[in-house]
Amino acid sequence: MIYLNDHTELLDIDAALSKVSEQRREQALKFAHESGRRLSLAVYLLLMEGLQNEYGITEPPVFEYLEGGKPIIKGHPEIHFNFSHSGDVALCAIDNQPVGADIEMPRKITSSLIAYTMNEEERAIIESASDQVMTFLSFWTKKEAVLKLTGEGIRSDLKTVLENHELYHIETITTDHYVYSIAKFK
Repeated sequence: MIYLNDHTELLDIDAALSKVSEQRREQALKFAHESGRRLSLAVYLLLMEGLQNEYGITEPPVFEYLEGGKPIIKGHPEIHFNFSHSGDVALCAIDNQPVGADIEMPRKITSSLIAYTMNEEERAIIESASDQVMTFLSFWTKKEAVLKLTGEGIRSDLKTVLENHELYHIETITTDHYVYSIAKFK
């Protein structure tokens, strides 16, 4: 399931801090800026909402971390989740199988960024698109979601991330305000 908050700027930080685990509270308070705290709390609250809706879990989850830093829910290794946020939008994907998620809001995209991250075919599609920014972000979120799914994280060769696309089921949603992709293994 996908849980999304596209108005994180309205989140009451003090109220949110009272609802989350001590572990998450400490993590959120490490952010120097209010926006970082707000996003950290927003994605966690989305996870809490999803755990209650999908699994009947009402206690704030505590995380354990796998090698490489990927969090899992202590006592519930069967529940998979992934967070993403951009600007004032937060997203949490929850599933019974590994899942990767990425969300991006429109922003200025440079030709050097396109050249560095996209292969020839992807660049041609972006260059011929009527909305080049959203087309770029569609490819970008797919790549990021796959890398988060596989646990690789951002790597130096981003051009080849989608070469084995037949291994993944990727769903991409585009609105006027953001693009997000969810990746799972087939």
